Order: sequence, then C-alpha cells, then structure tokens
Amino acid sequence: MEAKGYHVAVVGATGAVGQQMLHTLEQRNFPISKLTLLSSERSAGKKVMFRDEEYIVETATPESFEGVQIALFSAGGSVSKQLAPEAVKRGAIVVDNTSAYRMDENVPLVVPEVNEEALKTHKGIIANPNCSTIQMVVALEPIRHQFGLNKVIVSTYQAVSGAGAAAINELKEQAKAILNGDDFTPEILPVKGDEKHYQIAFNAVPQIDKFQDNGYTFEEMKMINETKKIMSMPQLHVAATCVRLPVETGHSESVYIEVDAEGVSAQQVKELLKESDGITLQDDPSQQIYPMPANCVGKNDVFVGRIRKDLDRDNGFHMWIVSDNLLKGAAWNSVQIAESLVKLQLV
Repeated sequence: MEAKGYHVAVVGATGAVGQQMLHTLEQRNFPISKLTLLSSERSAGKKVMFRDEEYIVETATPESFEGVQIALFSAGGSVSKQLAPEAVKRGAIVVDNTSAYRMDENVPLVVPEVNEEALKTHKGIIANPNCSTIQMVVALEPIRHQFGLNKVIVSTYQAVSGAGAAAINELKEQAKAILNGDDFTPEILPVKGDEKHYQIAFNAVPQIDKFQDNGYTFEEMKMINETKKIMSMPQLHVAATCVRLPVETGHSESVYIEVDAEGVSAQQVKELLKESDGITLQDDPSQQIYPMPANCVGKNDVFVGRIRKDLDRDNGFHMWIVSDNLLKGAAWNSVQIAESLVKLQLV
C-alpha cells in the first residue's frame, strides 16, 4: 500500500459498526492524512479516540464531504440515500454499509475475496453486502470457481448485534429478568418498527427484518438476491431461512450446496477451503473441532467446518460457516474494499 495518505470520513462513527470501522482502520494502519467523523445530530459532539488523538464527532451534512476521498457509511439506509450522492458530488468514493444501494444495477456489490474486479465499474458508490451474505459467499466462491455451483440452501443463526446496540441490551436485560424471575416487555426484536415484539433471551426467533409478500423476510431476500449479484449468477438457485438467536456477536450458517462437477469428495472441498484467502478451516469431528461464534469474535476470517457429503446426492455438500458479523460482516469488509481501491489505484 502506498505511503500516501487519504482524507477518510466515517459516517455513523459512534455506532457499533462505525466504532469497529475505526478500530479496523487503526489495526490495518490504513493510510489516512485526515479523518472526519460524522453522525446524526443526536450523537454529534461526542469524543472518539483514534491513533491516540481525540476527535469530535460532527453532524453529517452535504458540506461535510468537501475534500473527502473515501467515505465509509454506516448510519442507516435513509442517511445513505440522502448523503451518499452528496459525497460523490464532492469527489468522494462512498463505501456504503446499508441496503440502500445493494441491488442498484449501477452500484457494484463487493466482497474483495470474491469479486474485487467489480470495483473498477464503480460510479462513486460501492455497496457492502449484508453480513450473512458476505460470510457465505467467501466460503462458496472457491468451491464455485473449482467445481461449479448450482444450488444453495442456507439457514442462518444470527447474533443480536446485527440489530444494533439496543438489541444487545435487550438480550442482556431479558436474560437477567428471566433468571431473577422478573417480568419484562420486549421492545426491539424481531423488528423495532413491527407491531409485535418477542422475547429473544433463551429463545429462537425465525424473523429477521420485515416479511415480504412472498412469505420470505427482507433479510432472506437480501441473501438470495445479493448472492446472485455478487457471484454474477442470476440463474443460481438460492433459498434462505434467517433466524435470530440469543448470541451477542457472530453469525452462524448451516449451508447445503450442489456443485456441477461429479465425483468431488468432502476432503477435496476441505483442502480447497484450507488454502483459500480469508477462510480458516476448523473441521476435525474426531476432536470435536468446528467453528462457534464465541471463538470467532474479533477475528477477520470466515470460519468453516462440518464439511460433509450429502448422503443421497453425490454432488451435494453440507457445511457450517461462522463469522464476526460486525467485522467481516461489516467493518472489515468495508475497510478491505478501501484497501482494494488503493491497491487497484482507483482512488
């Protein structure tokens, strides 16, 4: 990476993902000559430390982006819709972490291990995919590349941090209340804006985001559509069921795939993934070694295990995929995109 520094803005700097973005920029020693931290009016004025310096978070306005070269957005879809075009107008490249632009045909949807080249087509805005989609396609891309891919069926077991800090607090408060025998009223999950709210502590809730007319939730449709777009495979058969679990951080996924090649063994798939970028293979049933969310927190990789052949279909495989949803699922993928922009000399 060049020694040259860039003027970087982080929008949503006080949120869970914004904080992780700053931590990741620091950890990766990303070349920054100037840093601008932005948020809603509500969070403006807060102080944030970065590289031993104190920064005061400012209210995000169109003018905030004057001179900014890379803007990392994680402040909600409505903010991205409103301010991303303003940032681009002023010369910034926007890496957007919301669903606002993901399915826009003029916006590349990028996971660097999978489709880094798509960055070359950007027109100012680059979309960061959904956290659940990111970890799945990182694991599936080497398989697709080597053996072909025609079907994906995924069930997710998602952490509450995907729904924000308030959801984490709700999980903890409910757990305390249940253990103490106290009453409580759910207010956040499954969806804050929906009519009903359910207990998440000691429970599993098969709804993430709002239901669509086809019976799938918006989260499930995001996984289905984004996977096809990132892999440039509109014909790929994808189905998803997304479930929220009482886990603080780290999404897990049970994934069934069918490949095009015949006679592929589970061992071949394991060897392939073991050598692939961004993946840690944890797969030794004899020693009870497999990925778990408690062990992947704070790590950038996608962890894969429980790889086994389907008993009825020769081209079918099952696997278990786990990743830190705030890191690879959000902050790390965004910073990785910024690193790729520098590497490809696109900024």
